[in-house]
Amino acid sequence: MQCYSGLVLALSSLLGALALLQLSLYLRVPSRYGKHEERLCRPRGRLPARCAWFLQELPSFLVPALLLALRSPPRLEPLGCRLLCCLFGWHYFYRTFIYPFFTRGRPFPLQLLFFGMLFCIYNGFLQGYYLIYCAEYPNDWCTDIRFTSGLLLFLLGMGINIHSDLLLRQLRKPGEVTYKIPQGGLFTYVSGANYFGEIVEWFGFAIATWSLPAFAFAFFTLCCIGPRAYHHHRYYLKTFTDYPKSRKALIPFVF
Repeated sequence: MQCYSGLVLALSSLLGALALLQLSLYLRVPSRYGKHEERLCRPRGRLPARCAWFLQELPSFLVPALLLALRSPPRLEPLGCRLLCCLFGWHYFYRTFIYPFFTRGRPFPLQLLFFGMLFCIYNGFLQGYYLIYCAEYPNDWCTDIRFTSGLLLFLLGMGINIHSDLLLRQLRKPGEVTYKIPQGGLFTYVSGANYFGEIVEWFGFAIATWSLPAFAFAFFTLCCIGPRAYHHHRYYLKTFTDYPKSRKALIPFVF
């Protein structure tokens, strides 16, 4: 397989357009799952949350691994490129093989699962194809300020995301489906601490990669889960009279 820069540009541009579409669709009305699903909707066409999250995230891990296996010779150069691939794989290894088996969410709609899997196949191919077949980095990329600062942001965002997920899981006992006010960690300041962490994570990855596909993905992440954090914030304010009024929706001290 060869590198086609035109294909990378086209897929990255389409990803940016999909981000704007997501923003227009869900800025005013949240996607109907979890705490935002309609109360009267029938529980048909759903999978348990653990199974659904596993199936949805799996392509983002498998597709780049398959692209790497198909490369001849099967190696990545230089070290900076290998580390960037490891960052992407590390995130989706956690989201595929660890996170789903601890989540206590409600059953997930099959329609949203289908579109989620399509996106993970698409984005997994775009990021993997670029890094494995197209990316060219100098041998000292690991010491470049873009790589080091992006790596620090990625690790910070991933830490926030994992810690926030842990705090959310602790709100429920096994079998519970009721929603409670998140406490601790970055939830002290924002309603969408887990979403904030993931946005920081992928913008860090984009800076470390310094590539159009990675920036397009970071922008998509912002447009996709940013509005959901906003709707979570509004839900908490409407549902809980004792919800802290000082909390922001997504960005501490700003929004």
